[in-house]
Amino acid sequence: ALQNDSVVAGGGAIEMELSKYLRDYSRTIPGKQQLLIGAYAKALEIIPRQLCDNAGFDATNILNKLRAKHAQVGPWGSQ
Repeated sequence: ALQNDSVVAGGGAIEMELSKYLRDYSRTIPGKQQLLIGAYAKALEIIPRQLCDNAGFDATNILNKLRAKHAQVGPWGSQ
């Protein structure tokens, strides 16, 4: 990180942001395709859920906080 000025999000941030995008997109599609895209969005959240479980946190609580944070400020926090 010191050699490059770019920052890479971790801890499931990318998956949460992709999931958010797909959930929003699925709301614009009628029919069964909406369900398929929603299921794919939910599947992306398995990675941050597993990270929470491995760390001993309450995954449901943390994922709800992550969803809210991504909805408010995006994947980069206060930037």
